[in-house]
Amino acid sequence: MEASSSSSADAAPPLPPPHSIPTSSDQGVWADASPLLAAACRDLQDGELVHGENFSLFAAMSALEIMDPKMDSGIERSGYNSIEEAIENGVAPVPLSLDRTLDVQRSIDVMDHLFSCEATWHKGHTLAQTVFTCIYLMRMERTSSHAVLNSFCRTLRATCNAVISVVSTARTHEEEDLFTMSFGLPLRDEQDDKCLSILNSVEETISRQLRACKAQALSKKKTLEDLESLQDKPDQEEDYCRALLGRLRFRKHFYHVVMCMRKPHGRGLELARKHVASCLNELSLMLKSREFLKSQSNIMLQDDENCTTASGCQPVGFDVSLNSRLLSPTPPRAVKVLSWSNAIRYFEKLLHDLDVICALSLDPVLENALHFIVQFQKSVPDLVPRAFLQQTLLVQDGKLYGQNLFSDVISRALSLPDIIGDKEFQMNEFVVQLSQLVINLLKILCTNTAWQRRKLGKSLQDWSTISIQLELALKREFGETRNVLHHENMCMRVSKQLLIWTQEHAYWVASRFLTLGFELDLYSPGEYCMVYWYMYVVFTKLIEKMQSRVLASNETSRRKGKKKRDHSKDSARDMTFSSSCLLLQCYVLLSEGLSMMLAVLRNESRSFQLPSIFNTEQERFMQHFDLLQKARVPEHISYYSFKESSSWAGITDLVKYNFFKEIQKITPSLRGSFASEPEKLVELRRIEQVAEHNRIALNIINQVGPGDPSLRVSFEFTHHPHFAVAIVKRS
Repeated sequence: MEASSSSSADAAPPLPPPHSIPTSSDQGVWADASPLLAAACRDLQDGELVHGENFSLFAAMSALEIMDPKMDSGIERSGYNSIEEAIENGVAPVPLSLDRTLDVQRSIDVMDHLFSCEATWHKGHTLAQTVFTCIYLMRMERTSSHAVLNSFCRTLRATCNAVISVVSTARTHEEEDLFTMSFGLPLRDEQDDKCLSILNSVEETISRQLRACKAQALSKKKTLEDLESLQDKPDQEEDYCRALLGRLRFRKHFYHVVMCMRKPHGRGLELARKHVASCLNELSLMLKSREFLKSQSNIMLQDDENCTTASGCQPVGFDVSLNSRLLSPTPPRAVKVLSWSNAIRYFEKLLHDLDVICALSLDPVLENALHFIVQFQKSVPDLVPRAFLQQTLLVQDGKLYGQNLFSDVISRALSLPDIIGDKEFQMNEFVVQLSQLVINLLKILCTNTAWQRRKLGKSLQDWSTISIQLELALKREFGETRNVLHHENMCMRVSKQLLIWTQEHAYWVASRFLTLGFELDLYSPGEYCMVYWYMYVVFTKLIEKMQSRVLASNETSRRKGKKKRDHSKDSARDMTFSSSCLLLQCYVLLSEGLSMMLAVLRNESRSFQLPSIFNTEQERFMQHFDLLQKARVPEHISYYSFKESSSWAGITDLVKYNFFKEIQKITPSLRGSFASEPEKLVELRRIEQVAEHNRIALNIINQVGPGDPSLRVSFEFTHHPHFAVAIVKRS
């Protein structure tokens, strides 16, 4: 490309000398490059460029293309060089129209477009290119004479500022790193603290007007007494009042939701739930106002999915390019604002997610917190609810729910209530490290799925390291002596339980790491066999460690001689433990059954084998499980272990052990244990469906013969996100 560019330049006619631009001597001399650029435009072909001698392709990686709207933040698209110039040209008039009816219509359109912009911002775009494309927000003092618009914009700005604070503190914004950038925008003002009082005053005025409209309808009077109407069409006054009230009240209640959820120690969660319910009610009223607003707009809408307002009209007071110069850290993104309908759906989901968070029981049991986060992530929450979950609830001031030290949380997990609050235990080196690991784990689980899996894999090394250190310390302190004193015996038991608990959570992290691979579609069908085999090994180890922990805690309780009133608590805990183990046993059987079924198909029909010129099966094994292998989770497991166990798999043994049928023997006993836990009942039903379909598929494969060339087997995730169902067909 460089050669062709140079040859073309040689053939060009000589350029006239540039005309100097007159300047003062202290500014230097500038030369007019226009003739050079004009000659280059005439001569250069597609793919050619004019460049200096020191230019390289490496430099092109960081080059910006002038006049490209996606790269050049200084390109002019609106024709306005500043906000003041846009205001002078009437882009953001106050009032929005001298016609009072049109003023109300346009005010509602501004509110609706800001509502759509706010949802777009929550989805990961910048404030400068979404909410703050509104000139009324950029120059709030201009709206002081327009009470409705001023109160709405002030409350919106205060809400945005509070949300940024939550997300910044939670640091979940690393995945959407532009979310918290303010770009020097006017995010805060002294009067924003009074935004609710201003909004309440406006709301009360419009509410009185609405009540007057209703009274007028009942008394059939022709005029409204003692109150000034919002606009000039009396027969439409009530509809406009309802439309405005729905939007103002939603803004008020959503601000309350954000502020209540920020209160420490979960004190505002109950009140936040009430405001969430009010927000959802106002959203439904906003939807009801759409038909009326459409009828007044005189616009024939072709597609509601592209409109950012309920009426379908373009709002006044917005310019998408005025803030483009503020985006210096990055070229401006092409932002498509969510439609008003999609924004409604986004906020409905957001509010439901926040309601689930507010309903969380603040029980200081780590297993319950982990289970809650995993279940919560199944609904694929967006950034804002995940930030609220982490920063305002799970990890607050370095404590669980802002109330419980993580050393005490670990004590409860070890069933050692006597050492809760014990300073020596809290200051123990291993307990301090484990507390930090638990904090990191909770934060990791609140990130999006892709980040979560990557960070979980990296954290496995930390869990493995501390397990090894605990084991070495245990051997060093107690390995040489058998006859120890009573207090030393207790110390040894605590150390052993701490080691078992650490290993158990390392395997829990590994199991989460493996299952997330299915949600991210990281595994190909040819790799399912090795993945399910590794899951089988990890789940088996997890059950072993869980059983060891419970047995150790029971031994500690027995030696301490618990009182009779504590036996009921122990039996309830043991029942929970046994049901959790049985559920894990179902996962073990599913993983082993699927792994063996795939191994049989590989061995006898040569299917589900993907020879590749790019990498071998062993290399793919390492690509998927390298982080687990480095952390030695589990120990003594390698590609050769997988190859050896899968190479002998045959249809006879698979039918003989019939892992899927074994699952159907376990699940009935679990229904009673999970009667009060609907989420686990749903999971149990999914497991039963996977087991039943795979049992039937296995019978068909056995009858036809896995080596039959007419047999076609595929796997689909129709009933469970992590465990596939075999689909058997004959060609």
